Amino acid sequence: MPGSAVSYDGQSLHGTALFSIKAANNAAAQAFTTTSSRITRVSAYVASGAVTGQITAQIRKSRADATSVIASKSISLASLGGAGAGWLEFAVNAAVAPGTTYYLHLQATTTERKPIAWHGTVSSGPGSLTSWNYDKAYWDGWHAYGSRLAFYVDPTGSERCGEADRCYVPTTALAARTSGLLSNLRANEAVTPAYAVGASYVQDSNVLRLPSGRWRYLPTGAKKSVVVPANDPGALSQIAESRRWLASGTVPGRSDAQKATARRALLSMRALLQPNGASAAAWSPAWEYSWPRDGAFVAAAFAATAHDGEAYRILQYDARTQRADGTWDARTRLDGSGPPDARPWQLDAGGWVPWATWQWYQAAPAGDRKARLNTLYPMLRKAANRAAASLGSNGLPPASPDYWELSTATTNIGTAAPLLAGLNAAADLAAHLGQDTDQVRWTAAARRLSVGIARYFAPLGYQRTIDGKHGRDSAAAFMAPPFNRAPADLPTALSSTYWALLQPNGGLSPGNDPDAPWGSYAWTPSTSFFALAWAHLGDTTRADAVLNWVLARRNGLGELPETIDGAGNPSSVAPLGWSGALAVMALSARQGDPLPTPPLR
Repeated sequence: MPGSAVSYDGQSLHGTALFSIKAANNAAAQAFTTTSSRITRVSAYVASGAVTGQITAQIRKSRADATSVIASKSISLASLGGAGAGWLEFAVNAAVAPGTTYYLHLQATTTERKPIAWHGTVSSGPGSLTSWNYDKAYWDGWHAYGSRLAFYVDPTGSERCGEADRCYVPTTALAARTSGLLSNLRANEAVTPAYAVGASYVQDSNVLRLPSGRWRYLPTGAKKSVVVPANDPGALSQIAESRRWLASGTVPGRSDAQKATARRALLSMRALLQPNGASAAAWSPAWEYSWPRDGAFVAAAFAATAHDGEAYRILQYDARTQRADGTWDARTRLDGSGPPDARPWQLDAGGWVPWATWQWYQAAPAGDRKARLNTLYPMLRKAANRAAASLGSNGLPPASPDYWELSTATTNIGTAAPLLAGLNAAADLAAHLGQDTDQVRWTAAARRLSVGIARYFAPLGYQRTIDGKHGRDSAAAFMAPPFNRAPADLPTALSSTYWALLQPNGGLSPGNDPDAPWGSYAWTPSTSFFALAWAHLGDTTRADAVLNWVLARRNGLGELPETIDGAGNPSSVAPLGWSGALAVMALSARQGDPLPTPPLR
């Protein structure tokens, strides 16, 4: 190791792209010695702008003599995901003499006119040996340098990529901010794309198996992850607990792959759920807040899979964070202390939360569910009264920011449809508790709202706004089960909306409002709305096509991202709790267990 008088078989610094290694006029070599008698792996920090081609690592007795090669291994750039940067490990098998100088030699071949470079540091380390640059055009051959290339011979422990430093990460993976989640149910730590490549979760857990074979996890009471040997007792205990929790509920899916997706989504939603009931949207700074809308979907998914405690905890958090006027802030800090900024509140939460409460009540154990509903009832009353009072003479609520979190000049379907679901849900819950006055009032309000939607939105095919100026909206699916009983004309509107919002990558944008272009990105929640709607409407062919597209866009860790970019890469954040909830509900419906829909009284 650096500083040893016996061997020099590793150098970790890689801040500088030192030498081009593109054949046939470029290569590089690093002299080294080792105390070992056999070498099984070598690694080097490489950056490539090329997508295709290959990189070959050799151990040579003489840097300039190709016949002195004692081990050679090639890796294709395509197998790495194309252009990118990071530590590359080459499996070799060479008998060597301890203390003898050898040369780690790298050379790349590609037809692309893009750089491929071996990184290192411009300074030499204690005990280090010479680096060599082969540049036919400039040096007419090999030239010795005082700099040192980044390399390891038989890397172990933290020298293995994916532990202290990243493995080779394709540039496409960096479209995402996060790729996974470690959790001890008290604290979370995001797995960044740079450390997700080559890793995988230990089955049915939030313990990460690294490329080295060791495990990374977040121990109980810790706020920072640790790397431990495989089968570490603390990690095994956490794995067992996760599996017990999954087994305490149901896992939807008609195939092993679908069930694996559902288990991953459930574990991620559970990790995002805070002890106080706040449901974080994702684990990246701009998403580390609780949105009533996202939480409602997560609560419904937990309820549908018999995770009653988690569902009810979210609803209790909603009750504590409801504003005095019956509304909710657009989002709150995870400690429940209020909104993080002046983002406008949204009226749609007054529909989503009662709908989620109704979904919880349908699935809750019968023993004490009425008593627990009674504790939530003041929240329901304030929300439903506010929703009913918001309806104008045309039967519709006022303009309010929708799930796009953008305001519209006239009423939008992303507010009207959730409020209809919420009023019907609240009226039915009132009937269960014998609150006849509330039930009658909210039923009348739901009827007025239903008539208004039929009069103003239906003729436009349930477009985004009643003025017809803001195009199609994926929120049209909110008019379908399990939110609302579908009007007779809805299937036609859903079909036309789907085709209007379809992106070249196969997913859907939230809408095609000319004032809010979404570019070529597809959103997994917006796309999943249609899988959920068609599954509940019995259009299984369409439901499966959309659901299969969404599930095929999970990242390498099996997590569902928020968006898919124009090139088809997972982007933004993963996991997104909302996307996971939608997948779980759609999978449940497709296996024959659809969520119920609040009745029209």
